[in-house]
Amino acid sequence: MNIFDKIVNSYQKKQPFVVYRKPESIDFAGFFQKNDTLYFLDDTSKSGFIFAPFNASNKTIFFSSEKTDFISEKLHFTSLENSDYNFVENSIQKENHIKIVQNAIDEISKGTFKKVVISRKEAIKLKGFNLVEVFQKLLQNYPTAFVYVWFHPKVGLWLGATPETLLKIENSDFETMSLAGTQVANDLQHAVWQQKELIEQGLVTSFIQNQLKNLSSDLETSPIETIKAGNLFHLRTKVSGKLNLEKSALKDLIEALHPTPAVCGLPRNESKKFILENENYDREFYTGFLGELNLNNYDSDVKKSMLYVNLRCMKIIETTANLFIGGGITKDSNPEKEWQETVSKSKTMKLVL
Repeated sequence: MNIFDKIVNSYQKKQPFVVYRKPESIDFAGFFQKNDTLYFLDDTSKSGFIFAPFNASNKTIFFSSEKTDFISEKLHFTSLENSDYNFVENSIQKENHIKIVQNAIDEISKGTFKKVVISRKEAIKLKGFNLVEVFQKLLQNYPTAFVYVWFHPKVGLWLGATPETLLKIENSDFETMSLAGTQVANDLQHAVWQQKELIEQGLVTSFIQNQLKNLSSDLETSPIETIKAGNLFHLRTKVSGKLNLEKSALKDLIEALHPTPAVCGLPRNESKKFILENENYDREFYTGFLGELNLNNYDSDVKKSMLYVNLRCMKIIETTANLFIGGGITKDSNPEKEWQETVSKSKTMKLVL
């Protein structure tokens, strides 16, 4: 039984699992839980897979290495055609989103915050849903993303293809990134970024540097680069360093980073308050994070954690796919253009449904 068969089998039996492929890899991995108990993370020194919500006051779900079967394998599959999706603009959603974005710009003008990330949820009716096929299309379309399918009968079914790393840790060495700015991918050599996107990227990078300076040493920041994620370009800056070796160091590092200005805003508390009061829906695990926690490589004593921000994702509820999309708002934002950016981002998921 290969890993795709295990997905079908576990989903039909309503048993929790996660299967994923890291960026630019052909290796698949999966945790398949042996019961349907909902476990929460209470200690960041444990080993397994975590699924954390946007709102850090809510609990992080944990698939423990001790309570799951772990599978890793190389797997190839037949190429699949993308869906012929009819992109119809929802005028009511557009009006609501533009109104919230304008409210955010007004608050920025008052000095309430410098940046805030405004998102929306879009419900897509499904005409027949094949879980493995949708997962395989995500894998095929987004080779540079962290692609996953996650399921727990007491929580739901989630799929995603995220371009953003929250944190990579190998013993005390760590790497994170700031990711901001979006444009439709055309010619990489001639990608031109406006001042709005460059300022937004700078805010995210500065936040990360300030958050990490007291938790780490040897902090280094790479030059800004343009990367491609599916049909979009983004700006990326890598930040790396050495973690101060204390028992709570990993926990402190995660709390310092999440949520970053790339998914929340700056200052963090003020922008998060605006999000919770104005978005008019629960993000749940969208803009949370997920990934491997303290895994050993075979016989090695080296512990690695690989955590990704949960972007470009969807939650499947019976015959409906709920898509989650958003964008960063600054003083130079244009509400109409921000709406169009969410439309471009939504195509990541719509093309595979």
